[in-house]
Amino acid sequence: MTLPDAVRDAWHLVAISRQLRAGQVRQIQLAGVPIALFRTEAGIGALVDRCPHRNYPLSLGRVVDGGLECPYHGWRFAASGACVAVPGCTLEGVDTARLSAAPIRVIERHGGIFLALSDKAGPEPVLPPDIGDPALDHFWWQQGVWRGRAYDAIENVMDPFHTSHLHHGYIRHRDRRLPVSLQVRSHGDSIDMVIEQDQPDLGLMSRFLERDRSRSISRYYPPTIVQARWEGTKRLTLCVTAFFTPSTNDSFMPFACFTTPRGLAPGWLKQAAIRLFLRPVVAQDREALARQAEVMGHFGHPQFTTGPGDLLGDRLHRLWKGDRIAEENDPPVKAML
Repeated sequence: MTLPDAVRDAWHLVAISRQLRAGQVRQIQLAGVPIALFRTEAGIGALVDRCPHRNYPLSLGRVVDGGLECPYHGWRFAASGACVAVPGCTLEGVDTARLSAAPIRVIERHGGIFLALSDKAGPEPVLPPDIGDPALDHFWWQQGVWRGRAYDAIENVMDPFHTSHLHHGYIRHRDRRLPVSLQVRSHGDSIDMVIEQDQPDLGLMSRFLERDRSRSISRYYPPTIVQARWEGTKRLTLCVTAFFTPSTNDSFMPFACFTTPRGLAPGWLKQAAIRLFLRPVVAQDREALARQAEVMGHFGHPQFTTGPGDLLGDRLHRLWKGDRIAEENDPPVKAML
């Protein structure tokens, strides 16, 4: 599956702010485009990872005097892409426009660094609720580059049925299922899955991290964001906003922002507990998506059969491609999770 224009033309989270200190340079790949990401004292810059002079990777360079210096001949580029120095030569009277590197739109919000490859993206990323709310505790978690398609990772987190088997004992139990009510709500430009239940799940995570829970909502914000909210009878229990940034057609960078209400437990303790219980779950998802990609690669293309638990139908994929869907609420479905 090649990435649709709706994905290529969007804002994407590519790094956590704390991962890029002043003077640092990182090489990342977004939708198949290699990019040199760097921070100066004045802010963040992003350039296509190719020096226009002799095609050397700019990501191997260093930050000098507010610009990114190519290590081959020392050409230096501002965050705008403008060539501001050619060592040993003067730029006076030179048409520097033809010497420029290719800039990438970059913006920093709420502890994350976002890039847009296209001018078709809006003035800044549109993010789901709660991210950056100063009344709540937040922390970011990034897991490197995974093998697999970003779309399949999105489908994975929107699907509640896999959690009883793949995450047996951690989230749910395959042989001790609980009755739930599932409802899909379509909003035209997004879709969510609402799970109503009388008690928290029986896995270790729920038993240790949740005292009460009556429902959860997983909402897909196209093209690459899913926000899952777990709610108790009185307030939010946990909110996880996941970003699935495509590195290439068959690899992606997963990020997550965890949001919790402020209470008696300090933020660092909640962060440690969430990381402890989520680590094996994340490892299981990573392996599953890699194995899925391996099988699809072996047979040349994906072949999916829709079953009775696939309540989203083709709506998720249509949103991924940039289409709108009908605004409607499906009838609730009784199930055992």
